[in-house]
Amino acid sequence: MSEQDDEDFAQDTLIQAIENQLEAGEPAFVQAVLNKLSLVGYEREEIIELMALVLADEIDVMLRDDRPFDLTRYEQGLRALPELPEQAS
Repeated sequence: MSEQDDEDFAQDTLIQAIENQLEAGEPAFVQAVLNKLSLVGYEREEIIELMALVLADEIDVMLRDDRPFDLTRYEQGLRALPELPEQAS
């Protein structure tokens, strides 16, 4: 697999994780953020991609700092959208 394939696979995996959270309704703030961004004119696909970047950022920091997943930080990241975490670019 090329580096691009790796990135595409990671992105697809993150998008699927967001879709799963929306389907499960857990955590509830994921749906709330989707609704908020939809109201201000973002397309669903675009919103899911932004959410995937926030999830990726939390996973990166979790692995870097060797700590558990921080749901509060994840929620703060999502609620800050469309502003992205500083590292995610």
